[in-house]
This record gives sequence, structure tokens and C-alpha cells, in this order.
Amino acid sequence: MKKAGFETKVVMTEELAARKREFGVPDAAESCHTAMVDGYFVEGHVPAADVRRLLRERPQARGLAVPEMPVGSPGMEVAGVKADRYDTWLIAKDGSHSVFASH
Repeated sequence: MKKAGFETKVVMTEELAARKREFGVPDAAESCHTAMVDGYFVEGHVPAADVRRLLRERPQARGLAVPEMPVGSPGMEVAGVKADRYDTWLIAKDGSHSVFASH
């Protein structure tokens, strides 16, 4: 995200599960990293372009998530390995999700 121009602050915690609950991340959307940006959570390896779109469109939602850790998602690139197809989910206020972007 720094390379994409986002200002970042890393906060290490041993209470990550509690923080995810606090931010409203549904169990099915959980991944390895959790961030907050302008009132939305960003869960997992979400492309910077998706975050920019979220901030531009400002949907009524909790945030974005890329569940698990798909090969080829930002930070999960593996030389010589074909990237997985994956979706970025938009997590609604009620915890349901829809496809926000496909990669």
C-alpha cells in the first residue's frame, strides 16, 4: 500500500481476532491482514485500485475483503506460478457480501 501512495501505520497486536470483530469483519472474510481506512476495513490482500475505488464511490458498507491468500494477489506474487483468479468482496452493513471486483 505504501508503494501505491497510501500512508500506513503498522500496529502489532496479540488481539487480532478481537480487532477484526470490532471492525465488523465476518468470519468468512477473514484473512491475514486487517486495516482501517476512512471508516472502512480492508481485510487481506486487497489491490490498491480496489481501495481507491471504495474511497471514491463510498458505498454503504463495512469494507472490502480478499479471503484467504490467493497466489497473485498483492504481496502474494510467486515467480513462475500462475496467479489464481480471485474476487474482492464488498462487505455490506449486514455482514453479507457481493463481488466488488474480480482479478
